[in-house]
Amino acid sequence: MVSQWGIKFAVHLITAHFGKIVANVAEKLLNNGPLTLELVTRYTELSNEHVKNSLLVLIQHNCVQAFTEAGDEDGSRVVKPKYLVLFDNIVHRLRFPKFMEIVSQELDDKCVTILKGLLRDGRLTLKQLVDMGQDKENAMAPDAVRESLCRLLRARYVERCPVPEAKIVEEKGDDKKGRSTSNKKARVFKVPEEHRVVEAAKRGDMIRFSLTAYTGCSSDGETKLADISVAENVAKEESFLWRANFEEFIRYLRDKALIENVRARMDDGAATVLSAILEATRNIDKNVKIEQSAPCTLDTISSEVMKTENGRTMTMDRVKAALVQLGCANQNIVDFKRIIHLARNEEVESIVLKRYGRDAYRMFRHLLKENQFRPTDQIAEATLVEKKEAPKLLFKLWRENYLQMEKLTVSMTSQNGTSPILMWKVNQPLLWEHVLDEMYHGALNLKLRMAFEEEKDEEILNISKKTRNESAPLQKKYERLRNVLLLLKSSLMKLDDALMLFHDF
Repeated sequence: MVSQWGIKFAVHLITAHFGKIVANVAEKLLNNGPLTLELVTRYTELSNEHVKNSLLVLIQHNCVQAFTEAGDEDGSRVVKPKYLVLFDNIVHRLRFPKFMEIVSQELDDKCVTILKGLLRDGRLTLKQLVDMGQDKENAMAPDAVRESLCRLLRARYVERCPVPEAKIVEEKGDDKKGRSTSNKKARVFKVPEEHRVVEAAKRGDMIRFSLTAYTGCSSDGETKLADISVAENVAKEESFLWRANFEEFIRYLRDKALIENVRARMDDGAATVLSAILEATRNIDKNVKIEQSAPCTLDTISSEVMKTENGRTMTMDRVKAALVQLGCANQNIVDFKRIIHLARNEEVESIVLKRYGRDAYRMFRHLLKENQFRPTDQIAEATLVEKKEAPKLLFKLWRENYLQMEKLTVSMTSQNGTSPILMWKVNQPLLWEHVLDEMYHGALNLKLRMAFEEEKDEEILNISKKTRNESAPLQKKYERLRNVLLLLKSSLMKLDDALMLFHDF
């Protein structure tokens, strides 16, 4: 379930990239869930043509997926396609610069050019990629485009587009008879609808990450010379659409976050061993939100460790010690969920410290570790906070949804009455949802501020460099605007790292 600030942020991104009409359609889908064409038209109050074109734009840029649900077996019920907005893919548009940087580091400039075109235009055929490569000053030959696409496919940074219209079948349990309507509903919705639709639309890996034989790139990733010309190969590829694989980029960023968190909390040795495990199990652990790594032998881990510069200095005893640090159980399984939880807690602790001060931070951290209700006096004593100040700070954290409070009524026999005792606790799942919503709000504010600064000084941005150099006041204003925009962009990218930590990982 996407929060209201998350929806507003996604609508702002669509508005900035595609305009208000397309954003209107996206907003109705975000607020109402999957809708048929007729319902989208009714809710948006736009013409049928405008709605169709808007949906085509959103599908082209991987922000909407069409699907149909299974109808009656006898065909008596006509099933109309529905359109599901892909919230995650909309927010991923914020991360395009990060995706480009990953490919720049991992591959080369030619692959960056291909990826840039896919991120900008959404879905492209090989012919369109070739045409795009020839439009540049440093034009790429058709075979260079094909080879770069093959490299991106081998790295899984590009994939073949999913099926245009996914087929969703009702999930079935073990018993087929004697179920009530309520049980059937529970059976259908036990998996989130967005996840079900996305999975149903995916193609098998052999098709998803391979060019066909026509292009000379086999499914095992080796490039072969085709007997016919590249131009003929390209012509046969017009029906195949390719797009950036956001899933693999997010996985890369997740692995990087896991490694850096372990490096900060432990040491370089533990980070090196974790990196080796992630690399060794890369083709097994395909789900970004998987809770733990696949089993891995010590020899496999050691072999991967020795491939790195830091790993060559590590003895087997040091590798074993790092595995103990990582809390690996039998079969050297790493608990990703635990690392992510610790990272989230550290992020929230940092927010509390900056916003509410050190005393509130100490009490919050104490409750986070205890993970159960504690009375006010006990919290104050454990954290050395004055008893008069503790209730004020705890109430402040509670009002801002950082703490959960319950009143415990205790009988006072001597006074023949009752006295309430306030109990406090950190509810992690609810807290993380609240923090994520605040982050969407903050990201939206940063984007709005950037738009305001650019609009306010639009004339300065459009002035040529030669004219600016001839005028000291103009150059000074330009430098000031550039520094402001750089600061805002940097802040947004850092905030996005936290957004991924709480939502994507």
